[in-house]
Amino acid sequence: MTAPVRLVRRSRPVRRSRRGGAGPLAVPLSWLYALLLAVPLFYLAVSALKTNIEIFNRPFALPEHWLWHNFRTAWRTADLGQALLNSLLISAVAIVLTLGLALPASFALARLDNRLSRLVTGTFSVGFLIPPFAALIPTVILAIKLHMFYTREFQMLFLPAGALPLSVLLLTQFMRTVPPALVESAALDGAGNWRLLVNVFIPIAMPGVVSVTILQLLTFWNEYLFSLTITGTAPGVRTAQVALPTLISDSTDFGVLTAGTVLTLLPVYVAYSLASRRMQEALTAGAVKG
Repeated sequence: MTAPVRLVRRSRPVRRSRRGGAGPLAVPLSWLYALLLAVPLFYLAVSALKTNIEIFNRPFALPEHWLWHNFRTAWRTADLGQALLNSLLISAVAIVLTLGLALPASFALARLDNRLSRLVTGTFSVGFLIPPFAALIPTVILAIKLHMFYTREFQMLFLPAGALPLSVLLLTQFMRTVPPALVESAALDGAGNWRLLVNVFIPIAMPGVVSVTILQLLTFWNEYLFSLTITGTAPGVRTAQVALPTLISDSTDFGVLTAGTVLTLLPVYVAYSLASRRMQEALTAGAVKG
């Protein structure tokens, strides 16, 4: 009980010194940054309830008549229910596969400190140098050879391959913070590699796991190029990002289009909010334990 109390008492002067060093511009700049983020969101929200004439003549004014039926029209026209379900299924399976592959790899790289581990880490870093569109044609050929072209299953298997470099490097850095004395103590108690990974490394690296989950969820959910090319535009398999452009035509109703955009943003915003809270709890718990 006394150690956490001492930690809190020691951290207070540091927090005061940081506030003092931030200067008087910190608060105004923070509000300015928040305003820059809020303006486009407000424009998107009010445009979803307007006609085309109102959107172009009074872009930031509240609508004269609140056209809530724009959301119903967007939902039916683009068949967003099935599209959102496809995006949710693909993103969830891809995240599970990404963590299932990245966690053991990061565990091995964090425990080893030799030339082989550094070579493997460098190999993962090379993945950042390959632009995604450069892999488009080989990926399409691979999907055709596997008889999985225009299927959701290939998209679920392909997305983790592109997400592994960043996921492995981030998780490796988090797992290297595990104290060696704790690992030795667990090993003396008879813990093997699997128990060390599950009971020691993953709990301590949980902030990293949650961070990787958030980052990859945003990437998978907003992915468009490979979803359009590999999964296709069929209503039964297309994702929300592919279904949304079907609202564009020669006589586009921009109110309906922005309403569809809001609908596709809501699920990932809710998931992001829930995961952010868990990440903050994990970071707080880690600070108290430290």
